[in-house]
Amino acid sequence: MSTADEESVFDRYRADVDRPMRRLFARYGDDRRGWFAVGVLANLVAQFASLVPPVVLGAAIDGVFGVGRFQLPLVPDGMLPRTQAAAFEFSLVAVGSAFLVTAVATWVYGVAANEFAHGVMHEVRVDCFEKLSGLDMSFFDDKQTGEVLSILSSDTENLELFLDDALVSSIRLGAMLLGIAVVLLLEQPYLAVVTLVAVPAMVLFTRWFMRAAEPRYAARRSSVANLNTRIENAVAGVELTKATASEAYETDRVRGASRRLFDDTMHMLRLSYFYRPGMELLAGLAFALTFGVGGYWLLVGPPVAGTGTLEVGTFVTFLLLTQRFVSPLAEVSEIIDRYENARASSERVFGLMDIPPAVTDAPDAVALTDVEGHVAYEDVTFAYPDGPGSTDGGRLAGASDGTADGEGPVVEDVSFTADPGETVALVGPTGAGKSTLAKLLLRLYDTTEGSVRVDDHDVREVTRDSLRDAVGYVGQDTVLFDGSIAENVRYGRFDAPAEAVREACRAAEAHGFITDLPAGYDTRVGERGVKLSGGQRQRLAVARAMLRDPEILILDEATSAVDTATEARIQRSLDRLSADRTTLAIAHRLSTVTDADRILVLEDGRIAERGTHEELVEDDGLYAALWTAQAGDGDGAALVDRADTDADPDADD
Repeated sequence: MSTADEESVFDRYRADVDRPMRRLFARYGDDRRGWFAVGVLANLVAQFASLVPPVVLGAAIDGVFGVGRFQLPLVPDGMLPRTQAAAFEFSLVAVGSAFLVTAVATWVYGVAANEFAHGVMHEVRVDCFEKLSGLDMSFFDDKQTGEVLSILSSDTENLELFLDDALVSSIRLGAMLLGIAVVLLLEQPYLAVVTLVAVPAMVLFTRWFMRAAEPRYAARRSSVANLNTRIENAVAGVELTKATASEAYETDRVRGASRRLFDDTMHMLRLSYFYRPGMELLAGLAFALTFGVGGYWLLVGPPVAGTGTLEVGTFVTFLLLTQRFVSPLAEVSEIIDRYENARASSERVFGLMDIPPAVTDAPDAVALTDVEGHVAYEDVTFAYPDGPGSTDGGRLAGASDGTADGEGPVVEDVSFTADPGETVALVGPTGAGKSTLAKLLLRLYDTTEGSVRVDDHDVREVTRDSLRDAVGYVGQDTVLFDGSIAENVRYGRFDAPAEAVREACRAAEAHGFITDLPAGYDTRVGERGVKLSGGQRQRLAVARAMLRDPEILILDEATSAVDTATEARIQRSLDRLSADRTTLAIAHRLSTVTDADRILVLEDGRIAERGTHEELVEDDGLYAALWTAQAGDGDGAALVDRADTDADPDADD
């Protein structure tokens, strides 16, 4: 299992992502470029319209309230009024119209920019989840849950913030600077040079800041993911934490992760807060220089011969526009902040997208149809992949088998068959390879050597969907989603009618307790089924498998997590479920598989013994030793009889 400080395959693919922002636009922005173009155009209109009032005000000071001529840049004199009253009315209408245009264009920009940004984020979020769903089980064992969730939540939010605001703001900033520069040059080119002299210094300062900020933003993103993982793990394991009085230990671990985030955040902010006042200082110097040179010009005369005259109104326009010049430049740090966050997030998004699944359908894969249920393991050897090209940095999720990565095969040279209607039990010590063998049948992994066959089809040559439709799985850890009981039983067969759901629950001996609940089949089970007992959750898992009616069934220690009385009731429903279908039963409690047609005893990944219960006990080998060790638990027959009197499984209540 990797830790936050170890490089995983996800980290390796993320490091190989080239030009992530360009790739983001190429993949997701192309279909929405219309909205983007409208947003950019509206933003430009709003910004240029906002420049009109200070320019008109400067002209009005000279031509309406002063003794000069009323004139505007780029507007022919013949189109301008000549009297003071007419010039005043013209100025009033122009300023009012400019504010109206600015407001309307800003609204259009907001709608268009959000349509673009949120549309892109919707597609990114769905594609990320679809990619996650298609990755191998080992990815989820190797990657920390908090980091995976941060891609679907905080990373997509970072992209949305950049696309919704910072991207268009950067375009607006460029347009604003260009517009101001053009107006100033048209008004008085010599004073404009004085005002704009700070721009090259600002550009160089910004380039330095971006290079220095990039690794700091990346470190902060990693710290956020680490903290998310730590909190998620702490919340998921809160019961164990309380039971072992380990609250202080977990708090210290969260404190450590939070402190790392704090340190990385402050490392980033110190640079950011150095940049912001630095930009404001340069912009302020430009304003002070403009004010000093312009004021001297008005009071004394041109500072340099041949530079012409400077009107009071023009000077006021310069001061107002220089202030406009300062404000957008102060936003550069926020734009860069969001850009760096978005860049790091897009690297993580495409790092996820680029991970290839190890288990895929072959190009010529066929659908598995008319399944009879013949299962054959032929010389199967399996070792967990672990290498630069694999997606498997760790163990198969949910499996208790195996050895650490790189320490040899988990199962080796295993061969056996199971005919339709037969029950083959897999037993043995923990880590012998039982769960791994079962999950190879589901193609959660592919064999390293040998093959697993269903009806004489290598499972690698059939489509995964058709294979998994034919195989039902009931494990020791029942997965229930936050929803109603009926919805959870229907999972995998979503169109099943209500009566079929009820029949499956009757067969699984779940109908009685369900109808005792206030809302019956509409009762919400809570996240992970927390509102139900372990035995109730297991019976719902059996009902779910019964509703799917698979031709092949895997029972992976389906009763190991419940008490013996509940086990007896669940075992009876499992017996109904496994009747007349091929069943692989993985068992820790040997009393649950004594009636199996064949029992395989695994040790160190190999089949050490095989036979019926009676034969294996007589052989006096490993199975006999395990049986003797568990003999004190009894065979459960009395408990089954007791369970019969506890509840009538067919009662409607």
